[in-house]
This record gives sequence, C-alpha cells and structure tokens, in this order.
Amino acid sequence: MNAPVQHRMDIPLAVDLDGTLVSTDMLWETVFLLLKKNPLYLFLLPVWLSSGKARLKWEVARRVTVDAAHLPYRQDFLAFLRREHAAGRRLVLATAAAEPVARAVAEELKIFSAVHATSPSNNLSSRRKAAALCAAYGEKGFDFAGNDRADIPVFDVACNAIIVAPDLAADRYQKRHGSQRFDSRAATLKTYARMLRVHQWLKNLLVFAPAVLAHTIASAETLVASSIAFLAFSFSASAVYILNDILDLPLDRRHATKRNRPFASGTVSIPYGLTVSACLLFTAAALCLLLPLAFAGVIALYLVATTAYSLTLKRMLLIDVLCLAGLYSMRLLGGKVATELPLSFWLVAFALFFFLSLALVKRYVELQGAITDEQARVAGRGYVSEDIDVIGQSGVASAFVAVLVLSLYIQSKEIVALYSQPWMIWPLVPIVLYICMRVWILAHRREMHDDPVVFIATDWRSQLFIGAGAVLLLAASVV
Repeated sequence: MNAPVQHRMDIPLAVDLDGTLVSTDMLWETVFLLLKKNPLYLFLLPVWLSSGKARLKWEVARRVTVDAAHLPYRQDFLAFLRREHAAGRRLVLATAAAEPVARAVAEELKIFSAVHATSPSNNLSSRRKAAALCAAYGEKGFDFAGNDRADIPVFDVACNAIIVAPDLAADRYQKRHGSQRFDSRAATLKTYARMLRVHQWLKNLLVFAPAVLAHTIASAETLVASSIAFLAFSFSASAVYILNDILDLPLDRRHATKRNRPFASGTVSIPYGLTVSACLLFTAAALCLLLPLAFAGVIALYLVATTAYSLTLKRMLLIDVLCLAGLYSMRLLGGKVATELPLSFWLVAFALFFFLSLALVKRYVELQGAITDEQARVAGRGYVSEDIDVIGQSGVASAFVAVLVLSLYIQSKEIVALYSQPWMIWPLVPIVLYICMRVWILAHRREMHDDPVVFIATDWRSQLFIGAGAVLLLAASVV
C-alpha cells in the first residue's frame, strides 16, 4: 500500500464491489450458484442477456442467495474502510453488481450508509456509475475506490481516487495521478499448480498398470501410448477440477483449508479458470486423436462421470464413493484401451474394492471435520455425523476384500503365465494390508490427509512398502 493520501472526511467515499472490495466478480459467482442449483438455467442465460446485461444480472441474482459472510474480501482494504467508518466518514457501496447482491454485502459489513447498484434496467457500470454518483453527490463531491478500466470514468469525476488491486489501465492511472493504492497478493506458479491440482495427477499413473502387469511396458510403442493416455487423463481431470472448484465456492469458503484454494480465495478469477479449463479439454481431445478411437470414448465417459459427480452425485449417499471407485477403475480401462492390451478381471476387482476403501477414507475424514448436529447433513454431502462408524466399518471391510482378491489372484492359473516364481509375490498381501490398515488407523487418529491417495503417494513409509512390492514383482518375473 502506498503512503496514505489525505482525504476530505466531509465527503462520502464510494466503494466498488467486484475486484475492489472483494477479489471476485459477483456476476460470475451468481451465475455458477444458479447453474449448481439447476443446470437447465444455462438455456435461459442467453435469453436474459438478449435484453441487456442489467436484466441478466437481476434475473440471476434474484434466484440465488449470496453468502456475503464468506466472500473473499480484500482484508487490508476492508480494514481501511472500517477505520474510515469508525472515524465518522460516510461510506457508500457503488457497484455494477445486482442490487440484491450489493445489499447482502452491505447488510453483512454494516459500514455502508447507501447502496448504488444495478437495477433491472440500468447496468451501473463505468459512465453510468459516474453519472449516478455525480447526480447523488455532485462532481468532485465524493472519493471513489475502484480497480479496473471500467472505473476510470468514475475516477475522473471523483475528488480523489483509491486504486485497489489494479488492472493495467488502473495501474497506469494510479501512476499518473499518484492516487492511494492497495495491492493484492499476486498469483504464483504454486497457485496455478494448486488450481490444476497437479498433485492429483498421481492417480492417473494407473493408466500404466495394464502395461506393467502384462510385462509390456518396456515396449516403446506401449510406453508412448500409456504416456499419452496419462496426459489426456491429467488434462481432463484438471479441467473438471477447475469446474468443480468454481461450483463449490460457497462450500469451500466455509471449510477450514479449502477456503485457501485459488478460486475460493479470489487469487485466480473465474473467467481465467474457465479459459484454462477449455484449453485443457481441447488439448486432451487432440491427444485422443493419437490413440485408438475407443480411448476417446473412455475419456468422454470419464468427463461425463466426473461432471455428474461435481454437479450431483457427490451429494448422494454412497453413490458418491461408488462413483469415485469407478473413476479410478476407469483409468485402468483407459490404459488398457490405449495400449490395446487385455484387462485382467483380477486387476479390476482388486481396484474396485481398494479404491472404494480409499474413497470411504475420504468421506470418513470429512465427517470427522464436520460440525453438525447428529441428524444434520454435512454441507454438500449426503451424510450425517452419526454415519461415521458405518463408513469406517465399510471402508475397512473393503480393504480386506481387496487383499482377499489379491490372495486369490496369486493362487490363480493366470499368474503362472506371467511369473516364473509366483511364490515371491505372496509378500504383496501383507504389504497391501499394512498400507490399508495404516491409512485407516491414521484416519481414526485424525492424522490423515483429506485425500488418502495423495497421502499414500507422499508418505515415505508407504513409498518404502510400494517400492518393496515393485521389487518383488520384478524379481518374480525374471528369477
């Protein structure tokens, strides 16, 4: 923040909302609130927009409820406003957001004495906002805080300008006029990696499993095909993660850790995220052209399933964890189709129960952190707090079934064709059992990461046992 500029306390300070008081755009926020409520509203958006942007904002805003208490307010700037209000200065909210949204914010903060916002017929942006403020307070009869190019006409008629988290145009204006300035924390490479959830790409290594277990991974053609499949799944997953995070903004902002995600915190804008998501989907589609046609069908099914999960299925009791287990197995199917290798029944059966157990761990951890009455639904889920014991029991049982499937596979006829020394694979049984039970014990102790797959991939003990298992598989096939 630059050195404070002395303002006249006898004139009001008008404050913009989008990008200034909050580090987000309320039109985009309310549109996705509406679409999450009912995706069919997507077909009404162009109809409303055809009557003007003001009509669009109003129709969307009156159908949703904004959680003003958890919006990503710019805390340094808000603290400044509270000091001005405490000193007796009159503050007014002047925004292009729809009036219901603006009033929700004003009622939450209780520092604004008036609200100027978009009505059904007047989009209060740029020159319209300047004209409205001049009509209410007179030219040069108010100070104004804004952040972008659309606010420059208002800066020009204000007595003083306060520039908050400026875009390029507002930045140039501030440097020319020496206005008071509040900067925001810039997004870093780590921010974008979190947006893409690059750490979740570890799950997509499952596409290599069919080739590894068929002992064909050393083939250059198979390795290239598996690698392309890995990238296609990773880009597709990141595209859906972005959409999921945008749809889940209100829930994430009430969560102890998820509120720090790039979209929930306002560090990355929704339009930027949607652009990146579209580019990722286009790239994934291009990669599909390099593989058998059936692989494109698997990716399409994966996208439909993950989108359905984000929109609806994750709020359905037990359907959510079954869907997660199915999505893991779909990666195995993708690896099989990409390399045109047979997919083992044993591998599918093991994966379904193993990943069902991990999906249940995820819900178990969420239920531990949920603060609800016994019969109250956990936010965004189909569970109540008292379900935690059943979830835990089901998860442990699924883990044991997975180990049982592995045991039966080791004794099956199929293994003889692949391994010269099948007995060397038997230690995999206690290894998998150890990993599963350790995950559940740590979850019970409240020491588990909210994503057990990421935990297993980053925990050194799990890595040690996984490495030992890989060595046993290799030794059993070459000895």
